[in-house]
Amino acid sequence: MAIDVSALVASFGGGVVGAALGGLPAFILTGFAVLAGVAAGFFGQPQAAAIVNSVAFGPFLGPHIAFAGGVAAAAYAARKGLDVTGKDIGVPLTKFNDPGVLFVGGVFGVLGYLLNALWVGMGLKTDTVAFTVAVSAIIARAVFLGDGPFGSLPAEMKDKGFGGRFVVTEGHCWLPWQKDFGQLVVLGLGFGLAAGILAVTTGQPVLAFGISAASLVFLEFTPGFPVTHHITLPAALAAAATNSVIMGGVFGILGALFGEFFARLFYNYGKNHIDPPACAIALATTIILLFL
Repeated sequence: MAIDVSALVASFGGGVVGAALGGLPAFILTGFAVLAGVAAGFFGQPQAAAIVNSVAFGPFLGPHIAFAGGVAAAAYAARKGLDVTGKDIGVPLTKFNDPGVLFVGGVFGVLGYLLNALWVGMGLKTDTVAFTVAVSAIIARAVFLGDGPFGSLPAEMKDKGFGGRFVVTEGHCWLPWQKDFGQLVVLGLGFGLAAGILAVTTGQPVLAFGISAASLVFLEFTPGFPVTHHITLPAALAAAATNSVIMGGVFGILGALFGEFFARLFYNYGKNHIDPPACAIALATTIILLFL
């Protein structure tokens, strides 16, 4: 496992940034950084790779560092009884004037760097950044909220056994506008085909992901805005691997369905944000790496 000491130290800063801004705003900035790096690459700028690798996916804005730090800090703030829940990843946690909350973000930024380095060193066949985001949130849930990865079913749901976990109710739902099978298939197909053609024609599979991530700025102001980065990234990767736009559509559908599956498995009945898109991206990427 190769450790860059400077990047490791900087990851504390990235985790603080994620906690200060809030996990979701930090992730939105990741999307804009991806777009900046890809754009620079189109103009032949040698710094383009550094923007993508060291900014968007590095210690400053890497989702496994900044977003994960924001997620963990929100869980800690909820444990302290501050006016926030563990799922409030859009809240800038500086509002509480509590340096301990920001410090927790920094610690989880460092943890995210170390976990990702571990997976990379092991040669894990997945998107190691997405996998780290999921594992970090599971750890934060256990440490700060005393809850398991699957959460806790309400008493009225327990008689339905484990299957009850997959029942969506008004109070236990990730995205109400993205929960039904038909909606997921059409969204997955549409965004998957669009991401697929972008990947095939530009040679930049990460471009569609950047667009999807940056577009989440509208979610902050427009309830019902689609969340699609777990659709567009697997779609683009699959299309690039096969040179097939159709395959982009197939994996777009899979990404959409995986996202809702993991929402029902980990998110809906849990006390904090275990990110359904990160789980979906990790699983879809594993399939792509193993079979395409």
